[in-house]
Amino acid sequence: MELGLNTFGDIYPGPDGRMLSAAQVIRNVVAEAELADRVGLDFFGIGEHHREDFAVSSPETVLAGIATRTERIRLGSAVTVLSSDDPVRVYQRFATVDALSSGRAEVILGRGSFTESFPLFGLPLSQYGELFEEKLALFDVLRAEGPVHWEGRLRAPIQGLQVHPRTESGSLPAWIAVGGSPESVVRAARYGLPVIFAIIGGRPAAFRPFADYYRRALEHFGKGPQPVAFHSPGHVAETDEQAREEFFPAQAHTHGRIGRERGWGPLTRAEFDAMCGPEGAYFVGSPETVARKIVASTTALGASRFDLKYAAGTLEHARMTRSIELYGTEVRRYVEDMLADLPEGAATA
Repeated sequence: MELGLNTFGDIYPGPDGRMLSAAQVIRNVVAEAELADRVGLDFFGIGEHHREDFAVSSPETVLAGIATRTERIRLGSAVTVLSSDDPVRVYQRFATVDALSSGRAEVILGRGSFTESFPLFGLPLSQYGELFEEKLALFDVLRAEGPVHWEGRLRAPIQGLQVHPRTESGSLPAWIAVGGSPESVVRAARYGLPVIFAIIGGRPAAFRPFADYYRRALEHFGKGPQPVAFHSPGHVAETDEQAREEFFPAQAHTHGRIGRERGWGPLTRAEFDAMCGPEGAYFVGSPETVARKIVASTTALGASRFDLKYAAGTLEHARMTRSIELYGTEVRRYVEDMLADLPEGAATA
């Protein structure tokens, strides 16, 4: 069972109450990744956004900095919005991170739930799905790291050109981010790529049918078994009460800010507490509470990795670093003990 972290680089207030600059938040993200490496976590991911409330628009650049200051943790995006990027440049940038990290880079590809990048890069939202399909097809060809022979409809063809740099391993590890649609899991299975479910609401166990459908689709396409992972928002503190009191204002701030754009109502404390319950999508609580929820959810999904989205809205750096410490030490210990006590085969049933 692997435990990872991811962040969108939310802009939050400093000790004086004033909002930090994006530059300072990025430096803090690097420090948080260094801490994650020291406490033995398996993966650190950074999201891509193009708006004032998130600091990171170029995850690969930040990951490159992290690569030179860490030793063992794997580094990736969460996610790379492939629809509005160029697959060749994405591959080149992550192959560069792979070189700097001595083979620890991986890319998580998705369509993204925010659309600011489309007008910013001159792309029509009317082609939201078509762009992703075509660019994913090209990216899959690039992963072979040989001369590229490819032709699509939305960009010029590539006839026999070599993309540089290449990875030392011969291919860049890649995942597909899935929000929970049958079409998305079939697409991932068709390419034989592992999936990571973004579970930000409802019940994690409700994604079991999608995970099962993905495995059947892999068999249908003649692909070998692939790992399944998922990520959810969360926060770890010494007690359940402390974790909820620290996380609720930050999560409510993010929910309210995005909700005003999308027509959501405000996040109430009752709704928040329900999401923090045993079956909800927020992994908030003491180390034992969070570990118990991770084990239950990964067992239900047959997942081999969980990534905690540890940053939210106005949550301060000091609280996030304490959460990372507890997650990498105490939560890890509880998870390992709980998994060891399960009947053989139960964790992947």
